[in-house]
Order: sequence, then structure tokens, then C-alpha cells
Amino acid sequence: MITDDTQMNGPENKMTSQHLASPLAGDAAAFAASKTGRANLAASRLGYGAMELSGPPKARDIPEADAIRFLNQIVDAGISYIDTSIDYGLSESLIGKALYHRRSDFLLASKCACEVGVDPYAPRLDHQHEKHVYTGANVIAGVEQSLKRLRTDHLDLVQVHGNPTRKELEDGGVIEALLKLKQKGAVLRIGISSRLPLLEEFIDVDYFTDVQVPYSALQRTNEDAIAALRASGKTVIVRGVTGRGAPAKGWATRPIGTAQGEVRDLWERANLDEILDGMSRIEFMIRFVLSNDNVNVALVATTNHEHLLADIAYAAKGPLPQALAGEARKRLLAAGCGPGLGKYQSGGPTPVT
Repeated sequence: MITDDTQMNGPENKMTSQHLASPLAGDAAAFAASKTGRANLAASRLGYGAMELSGPPKARDIPEADAIRFLNQIVDAGISYIDTSIDYGLSESLIGKALYHRRSDFLLASKCACEVGVDPYAPRLDHQHEKHVYTGANVIAGVEQSLKRLRTDHLDLVQVHGNPTRKELEDGGVIEALLKLKQKGAVLRIGISSRLPLLEEFIDVDYFTDVQVPYSALQRTNEDAIAALRASGKTVIVRGVTGRGAPAKGWATRPIGTAQGEVRDLWERANLDEILDGMSRIEFMIRFVLSNDNVNVALVATTNHEHLLADIAYAAKGPLPQALAGEARKRLLAAGCGPGLGKYQSGGPTPVT
């Protein structure tokens, strides 16, 4: 087994809880930055997932000046965790341009094992055309490229992308490369973005401190695995929290990993509107995830400032009342949505409308 002898050492003092101890602005003070994981990663519980800054066709076409302004608004609002990837088109370059001058204000996570050298301004078709290469050389090249695009000397977290097997990573020299990057201070923590069934292979590994998984009220497949990850001492970051906003958009889009109409039918079978008691569907989605104590960081993704502030306000209300959360889980389970249930559909996201 490959182990990480530098796990509790190294240059983690580049980003400490002191930098991120202030709560979110205004009414969102209810969820101040928290210490998570084995190395005390400090992050606001609500994080920002920057895939929506990819550019078309994966995401909307946003003028660069607007994207730069929006990224600064994210940090101004108190969100201190930003997640991106080489695979997210323009995202890394925009973050670098927007936030290089305030790098100490937030934690920055990206992905590795992605295709390196692709022009971020060249249109990409969709997720089905993303390529992942699980070799040490490609991982090092990818991190070096990300550092340049993000205009930083280190990543607080780098996550292996593409849902590989443990054997692929260990045989390809990926883990050795990541540990070398950590020893050099180019990355402070290493992890993986994964999902069941392969996620099970990484629950007890000691070289990863952080794991990102898809999870929401409408995608509960990984729920028990999330609990196991936390029990093993790992930080859990979840994506897809609002289902790409589908419940609030007349189901014009859908969460990544679901078939057309799947989550709409699930929502209706569970009759969730009956229990919302005046809250919006998106508020329910965010607070449902925050009701899971095993979730350290919940990523939301938007390019709309009003939506961002609304998401923060919803999160500031905290988890759903215990009885409501229990009733929602009961209804969802009866409708076929629960731990270990459901099948992740391959392919890319539908456009956000």
C-alpha cells in the first residue's frame, strides 16, 4: 500500500483557519468557516463549483468582465472554497485573472489526470469527449498547467478526475506523483472525485484526505459511502447539490448523471412540494444536503449574483428541521431514491437555461 508520510506535515501553513475565520457577510453569518478533515482544512460549508464558468457549449457564454466581477462577488460574500478543473474550459483561467490578487482569501481546489495542453478558448463538445490519462507524468503536467492558469504557487487541494480505479492510479504512478507534488508544496492536500461503485475502493486509503462525490436530495446513491468516508477521517465535498437548478427551472435541465425526466418523475412520486411549507425548491435542496452532518462542503454552481445571494441566505438558515428532513428521506426512499439506489448515467451536463 502507498502511504502519505507527509500527511500532517509540509507547507499547510500557507492557508490556515486564521485566514478564513470570518463568517459569511450579512445574514449568512450562521455558517462561519469550519475546520474539516485530518489536516484542518478551513472552508465555508457552502462552496462554489466553477464548472458553470467553462464557457459554451458546456455552460453559458459569459463576458469575461462579468465573470471576473462575479468571482470577486463570490469571495466578497464569504464563500471561501472554490472548486474548478482543467476539464472546465475557461474556468481556471478566469479564476486566475479574477482572484490572483486575493489568493489568501479562499481555498482553491482543482482536478488532475485531465487532458493537458488543450486551449481553454477552443470549444469542447461535452463530457463524453473529455480524456483522462492516469500516469504520474500527466498528473504533474496538469498541476503545473493549472498553477499557471490560476496564477498561484499552490493548490490547496487537487483531486483526481474521471472516476478511475485504485489499480489505475497506483499502477500508473499517479499517487507517487501527487505525493511528490505535495512534498514540494505545489499542492497541500490530495484527493479524488469519485462515485459508487468505484468510490468504495478509496474509503480507507490513507493517501487521500478529501473525496468529492455527487449528492443531493435527488441523488442519494452515495449517502452511506459519504458516512463511511467521514468515519475514515476524510473531508467530504459534494457536488450537484441543487440538481443544476432543475427543480426551479421547470426541469428544463437535469443533474449530471441522470436521464431525461428522471428527477422530475422522482420529485413528483415523492410529492415533495407537499412538505415544503413555503420554502422554495432550491432552498429545500440546499438545506437537505446541509442536514447531512457527514457533508463538509456543499458546492453550488451559478453565474447569477442574485441566485448566489439566495443560495447563501438559504444555507444560512441551516439544516432542515429534523422532522422535515426525516419525512423527505422517507418519501424519497419510497419513491426509489436512497443510499445505494439508482444508476449514474454517463455523459455530460445539459445546458443551463
